[in-house]
Amino acid sequence: MGSTRSVRSAVNRLLLLVVGVLALVAPAFVAPLASAEPATEPTTAIRLEGAKNFRDIGDYETSDGKRVRTGLVFRSNRLSSLTDADQAALTAANVTLDVDLRNMWERKDDPDRIPEGVRYQVADVVSFEHGIAFHEFVPLTLGRALIDAAVNGSSDIGQSIGYPFMVTYRGSDVAFRDLLTAIAGNTDGATVYHCSAGKDRTGWGTAVLLTLLGVPKETVYADFLASNTYLGRSDAVEKSWLDASFAQVNRLYGSVENYVRKGLGVDQQTVDALRTKLLA
Repeated sequence: MGSTRSVRSAVNRLLLLVVGVLALVAPAFVAPLASAEPATEPTTAIRLEGAKNFRDIGDYETSDGKRVRTGLVFRSNRLSSLTDADQAALTAANVTLDVDLRNMWERKDDPDRIPEGVRYQVADVVSFEHGIAFHEFVPLTLGRALIDAAVNGSSDIGQSIGYPFMVTYRGSDVAFRDLLTAIAGNTDGATVYHCSAGKDRTGWGTAVLLTLLGVPKETVYADFLASNTYLGRSDAVEKSWLDASFAQVNRLYGSVENYVRKGLGVDQQTVDALRTKLLA
């Protein structure tokens, strides 16, 4: 089972590179931080036996003194192994929407096991459904990623490539737009979103959401790096990978706010709804 998981993970990390290579034969459309310690979770945190990287994204303080509300948005790894007790915990937490960021093979092999009545929505980050198009000439993105991986001593070149491509690939734009829109529009309960390990696609989606809410970057990084603790692996994620995504955002858009508005296509009404709903 472990080798199968590794193969799936490797395939998924390379999908964004594959679409980049395909784009070469199709029309192309075209600030380092100190290491952060794992984030401290709320004292009322929900833990799931079948999803070790499940956690509340709330209880973080923003730069202007507000706080992200708890109990409204959860991030997770795959939900295919939830126990009956786990499902009861989700019901008790009033989770009403599950957004799945995984590709079609992952969804087929490990379908979510969620409580009855929870709405299920797919937001496939590497989907080809919307065509193969990019915001930047693919060799530029690829070249920078390889150079950055060498300079930063990345332990996984596939990840160093995949993270900036999550910003550059238009299919990813649709997925992350759908994620933010779904969270803003879920007015009758809490939302959980996830990929397979809950660290890469989920990690970037969380970094975008927390940044949009005004959470300081050092806290955003701490939340990202906490996957190493929850998954029990010191190499689950690396700071340089998140650096690569943020650097790509800055190159193409200048800020996360512009990325959300111009890249993802999220309107101001949705941004305002997210802030109203999630900030206290």
